[in-house]
Amino acid sequence: MHASAIAHPNVALIKYWGKRDVAENLPAVGSLSVTLGALRTETTVEFDAALKRDVLVLNGREQPLEQSRLAACMDAFRALSGCDEYATVTSENDFPTGAGLASSASGYAALVTAAAGALGIGLHEARTGPGLIDVARIGSGSAPRSLFGGIALLDVQAQGTSCRQLSAPAEWPLAVVVAVTTESRKDITSRDGMEQSRLTSPFYAAWIGDHADDLAAAIGHVAARDFSALADLSEHNCLKMHSVMMTTRPALLYWSPVTLACMQKIVSLRAEGVPVFFTVDAGPQVKAVCLPDAMSTVVAALHDVPGVVRIIAGELGEGARVV
Repeated sequence: MHASAIAHPNVALIKYWGKRDVAENLPAVGSLSVTLGALRTETTVEFDAALKRDVLVLNGREQPLEQSRLAACMDAFRALSGCDEYATVTSENDFPTGAGLASSASGYAALVTAAAGALGIGLHEARTGPGLIDVARIGSGSAPRSLFGGIALLDVQAQGTSCRQLSAPAEWPLAVVVAVTTESRKDITSRDGMEQSRLTSPFYAAWIGDHADDLAAAIGHVAARDFSALADLSEHNCLKMHSVMMTTRPALLYWSPVTLACMQKIVSLRAEGVPVFFTVDAGPQVKAVCLPDAMSTVVAALHDVPGVVRIIAGELGEGARVV
């Protein structure tokens, strides 16, 4: 029983930061994201009766620190399917891992898609029901969004989460230009940072309190295909999240000077009439969301920012799928 799957990372335009339930890995708020077609994770899951535990090999190296999350996901699949075998999970990213580019989201989306394929679990039924979404969330709170292409909405509900596609890539073509400012892993993971913020930031309650308004407005902007309104709101939401991070004790300073220079460059481009806006997750990488016709202009401008290591650019990606 084995299968391989591809998934793409996603970047949230309306973000979540903080958990409602740490043990269940339940986000405190909903989120809205775009799937990045230019980056991808490919994962193979193979069940083997001879194994004594699940094994994760990422980019050629076993990952013992992921053992608890991996086992929790695979235990959920064993419960869903009745299979009692352990599995080897072999995964490769074609982009920096653990560096603020949502590698955990694409990683666990690819993992659960491949595992479902290996076990013969129907992807459509698992994705629209409680199956794949909940298992993916065990691994990463943002992984359910990478199950879907284009623009995805993750909703927080009383008993868990739901996730659905708001717009397919062809329905509202957008592009994302990623300015990679470092390929090193970040010192503090998102999961640890979120809990620090919940416990110590004086801005955390305000962040949670008005988040539903941001999410509802963003859904409306997507429905109306209003790029300018979505740009204003997304940048504001991003800066609010980083305000929570920066007022955490100790402070979570994920930006570098190059991060800020890229953000300022994007603000200048938009002031000149280029349809582009920035967003930054828990890391130093900057994502510039733009209309496809503006992509080459944005690539050239960010390429010239001193300190940018490389540029990754492309249009929105499809959802996770078995290959």
